[in-house]
Amino acid sequence: MNIQHIRNATLVVEYAGKKFLIDPMLADKGAYPPFPNAPRDDQYNPLVSLPTSIEDIIIDIDAVIVTHLHYDHWDEAAKEALPKEIKLFSQNEEDAAEIRNAGFQNVEILQEDTVFEGIQLVKTKGEHGRGEILKVAGQVCGIVFKHSTEKTLYVAGDTVWYDAVKEVMDTHKPEIIVVNAGDNQFNEGGSLVMGKEDVYEVYKAASNAKIIAVHMEAVNHWTLSREELKTFADEKGFSTNISIPNDGDSFSF
Repeated sequence: MNIQHIRNATLVVEYAGKKFLIDPMLADKGAYPPFPNAPRDDQYNPLVSLPTSIEDIIIDIDAVIVTHLHYDHWDEAAKEALPKEIKLFSQNEEDAAEIRNAGFQNVEILQEDTVFEGIQLVKTKGEHGRGEILKVAGQVCGIVFKHSTEKTLYVAGDTVWYDAVKEVMDTHKPEIIVVNAGDNQFNEGGSLVMGKEDVYEVYKAASNAKIIAVHMEAVNHWTLSREELKTFADEKGFSTNISIPNDGDSFSF
């Protein structure tokens, strides 16, 4: 497999001969207003440019996976750029209806036993924060990829560490794990995605896996930098287990 980190949560995953685009946020730097009541509320999103052209990102994509509809995972630029007939997976009927309303004609709802071109796609649970903020953040999902010729890949999505994430790892034993680890927050309500302690819990639960940490330094409510996570991983002794890519970096397994 090859995993390219594009920006924020956007990934291009080549897996068992198929090419997936996950959570496409494809707008130019500064196209959208900042998330309100959050750090850097004077900085427009995305905070950084794409590392390559939209054309290069979407070329030869076989399917798109949208874990939820927040605009830093599914934006107007993606809706405009992607062909309306492309295969597109969403987490539930509510999201699927909205995606269809944008003109997409081939939308399927992920299940725990979805199969696409011989690849098993397992929808996994996630919690986009803890406590009261969950009512605002809404539903999210992750995905496990499985195929006989590939290592098992778990893309956790916009979730904090909690019991269901550990259950995914205990059940599916992923060898590659992508975590959204910018510790994004509003001014109150706590972490919306994993922070450094959450990533440490992922490592402890799957100490033989390779962890790739993304969703960092790209939208205005991030609080955990790449450098801080690197330092923390060094201190806790798991720096050889984690990669913290720059935008555009690729990994093959």
